[in-house]
Amino acid sequence: MIKLIVGLANPGEQYQKTRHNAGAWFIELIAETAHASLKKNTKYHGLHSTITLHQAICHLLIPTTFMNLSGRSLSAIMNYTSMTPNMILIAHDDIDLPVGTIRLKLEGGDGGHNGLKDIINHLHTKQFYRLRIGVGRPPHQTEQDIADYVLNPPSKRERAMISHALLKAYDILPYLMQGKIQKAMHLLHTTNASD
Repeated sequence: MIKLIVGLANPGEQYQKTRHNAGAWFIELIAETAHASLKKNTKYHGLHSTITLHQAICHLLIPTTFMNLSGRSLSAIMNYTSMTPNMILIAHDDIDLPVGTIRLKLEGGDGGHNGLKDIINHLHTKQFYRLRIGVGRPPHQTEQDIADYVLNPPSKRERAMISHALLKAYDILPYLMQGKIQKAMHLLHTTNASD
């Protein structure tokens, strides 16, 4: 059963619309739909809200540390709430998935994502759920090209595809909140960005 949904992002207005903040877009969608506001929480090092989601209490969190320090925020909220890693869903951008593709998985490596790397280092485990939000790859593959790509906004068309995928992910939340992870995965993975 998921009790905490985290959207990885970089803080600051200059990053809000960048591909790297796709995880935060998911949290903002959930909060907006629940008519909840995300408020600065210094002990959690992030923007936080506690909501009732499908008859279950759920924490929403967007770390306000920089991406490569996201683990600090996760450690803090876990210490205060006594949650275990398998109760957490981390929403993050993923360059290894085409734009508008979205996948749910348990554990795995960091895939070169500095936010995930820091979370794994802080939690000392990979046993948490990830919502991988496809943002695609740049035409060139150097490390600098990839950094520039994720730190820039998607095109209007790409943003619409990502938004559509986030709505698909929102639709599976009832199953995640009930602990029906396999059902959620099946529903999410049998749809695609063009549905």
